[in-house]
Order: sequence, then structure tokens, then C-alpha cells
Amino acid sequence: MILWFAGMALVAVWVVFRDPALDHRLVVAGALLPDVVDGLLDLLGLAGPWPAHTLAANVGFLGVVMLATRGRRLLRRQLLALPIGTFLHLVLDGVWADASVFWWPGLGTDVGSQRLPSLDRGTADIVLELAGLVALIWVWRRFRLAEAPRRAVFLRTGRVGRDLVT
Repeated sequence: MILWFAGMALVAVWVVFRDPALDHRLVVAGALLPDVVDGLLDLLGLAGPWPAHTLAANVGFLGVVMLATRGRRLLRRQLLALPIGTFLHLVLDGVWADASVFWWPGLGTDVGSQRLPSLDRGTADIVLELAGLVALIWVWRRFRLAEAPRRAVFLRTGRVGRDLVT
């Protein structure tokens, strides 16, 4: 599942923040990061596919970004897009509905044999991917990415034009 997380994270961030200076590329990267991390951990046999889907891991990641960017305001502003994306992933994945994973280790350390939520929905994933595609089409139109100069700036910096804030 890529389109669901990418498209809906972009829409959510725009609707909530309307910040043209935010690096939207990093929001998308953050929205995909939990599945990438947990998928790799699972493939390597190091952990079940759930650690990056916990609130503790995401709060810890936010803390690392905040500590690593002390005194560097512009870098902090840019990198905060990553944990924003990871938190959005938890919301979009519905992880909050599985208390044993979401609140780990607060409710105990045993989460059983979990599968990535993104791989456990069956045919519903198709519907979500189509919704993500619709969201990406909305983003394409809203950010006027068909215009080559705007698209070049977006791809290079992740920013959108200030004139798009209404």
C-alpha cells in the first residue's frame, strides 16, 4: 500500500497545516516509513511486523528529531515532516484499534503474531489504494503540479507555491 498512505498523508497535512514551506516529500516518506521498517525487521527475523507501528516508537522518533535538531531551527522545521508522516501512518493504518500494538509496552509486551495491517485487509486494500489515487489526483490539481516550474520546485524542495494558500 503506497498510494493510500502517500495521497492521504498529503491531503491531511495540507488540510490541517496549509503550510507551503513544509517539505511534503518528507511527509510522504514518513507515511511510508513504518511499513518499510517493520517489513524489513520481519524479513530479517529480528522482530514481528509491529515495532514501528507503536505509539512509543513514533514518540521516540519525534524525540530523536527534536534532540538532534536543537539550535537548528530550519533543519528542525524540515525534519519534523518525517514524524508527522509516521503519526499519520498510524492513523491511516488504523493501528490505534489494536491496543496491544498501539500502546505497546504499556499494556504488556506480548502482541502475539501480528501481521502488517497494510497486508491484512485483503480486498479492502484495493479500495484504499483507489482512494489514495483519488487523493493524489486532488494533490496534483490543488498544487498545480501540471505546471512544469511548480512541479520542479515540488520535486526539488517538497514545497508548494505560497499563492496556493487561500
